[in-house]
Amino acid sequence: MALIVSLVLGLTGTAAAAPARLSDRSARPSDGPGAVKARRVCNPSPGPGQASCLAMLRTDLPPLRSVQPGSQPSGYHPSDIQTAYSLPRGGSGRTVAIVNPFDTRTAERDLAVYRRQFNLPPCTTANGCFRKVNQNGGTTQPTAADSGWAMETSLDLDAVSAACPDCKILLVEATDAYFSNLFTAIRQAVAQGAKYVSMSWGAPEFSGETAGDSVFTPGVAFVAASGDAGYPNLIYPAASRYVTAAGGTTLRQVQGTSRFTETAWSGGGSGCSLYESKPPFQHDAGCSRRTAVDISADADPATGLAVYDTTPVDDGSTGWLVVGGTSLSSPLLAGMYAVAGTPGPADHPNSYPYAHPQAFRDITQGSNGSCGGSYLCTARTGYDGPTGIGAPLGIAGLRLP
Repeated sequence: MALIVSLVLGLTGTAAAAPARLSDRSARPSDGPGAVKARRVCNPSPGPGQASCLAMLRTDLPPLRSVQPGSQPSGYHPSDIQTAYSLPRGGSGRTVAIVNPFDTRTAERDLAVYRRQFNLPPCTTANGCFRKVNQNGGTTQPTAADSGWAMETSLDLDAVSAACPDCKILLVEATDAYFSNLFTAIRQAVAQGAKYVSMSWGAPEFSGETAGDSVFTPGVAFVAASGDAGYPNLIYPAASRYVTAAGGTTLRQVQGTSRFTETAWSGGGSGCSLYESKPPFQHDAGCSRRTAVDISADADPATGLAVYDTTPVDDGSTGWLVVGGTSLSSPLLAGMYAVAGTPGPADHPNSYPYAHPQAFRDITQGSNGSCGGSYLCTARTGYDGPTGIGAPLGIAGLRLP
């Protein structure tokens, strides 16, 4: 109880996302450069003790209520994600948990539409692939709902499906966005057997945050969004030394080929932790404490994922949408960890990439802030703040060393 009280008193709301340069697309992310618009769908400053989601919705593309025969929705598709990151099929029988607050009443129905559109195997309550529980493990869902968080949930479910089509998915719904309840939901996810947990939310670091790290138990791959406000706006729980901090990239397909390139996304969070000690696997000299991020994946809304969501957000958007933010990279990476295999029972798997840097696409271009050209906000050869070790190329870097 003392831990919960200290968390509630110590946290503040997430800072608003800095504007990012986005690229234009009328159909697919590879269609060409230009200016597009995107916005956060959750309140960026929700109040003390609460987290904000990091999903960013493209607003320059009209949502599609349905897709006509022979057509495809805008945004990247599962086949794109699997090709871009050289992902094999795998993960059968493994459970990825999504932890979010409030009740997304359309979650299973929307997930079914997404998976049917892209010919992924059904993932339903009836076949045992999909489960939804509250933070205490029961089936009575939270009474409150929130349209922004519902879109976040749709993004998370679709992203896990894209990275690991054969995985089971557990949605654990916290009563609200207070960290005390979110942490109860995380414990419930682990109690339900999930070895891979995605947290697409956070808040600015706070004094006493290390007391909350006890929720991140060994033997589970916890992945958290690093934020959408660039350097040096690192957020918690991505700042935890026991969590894989998911950075953001701009993922582009080379026109006319199946090859992809990545640069650091200008909005992705990174920086030196104010409170977390440096883990033994980090050796960069620019931060005396924990440095984030660890690894990265697509997050730029301009190169975002096709998402299906029928809970209208505040502007009425519903149907097929394009969504990004480090809320995308977090569940993508959690799904990739699941394809890679079960973590060692005594391990914190955010250490694995540091033992296998050759298994990652080294991202050497792009920046997410102003730091005098330092690696803390500038992509470069080797480890850097915006992209960490890099983006997975296959799953070798996400396995036991």
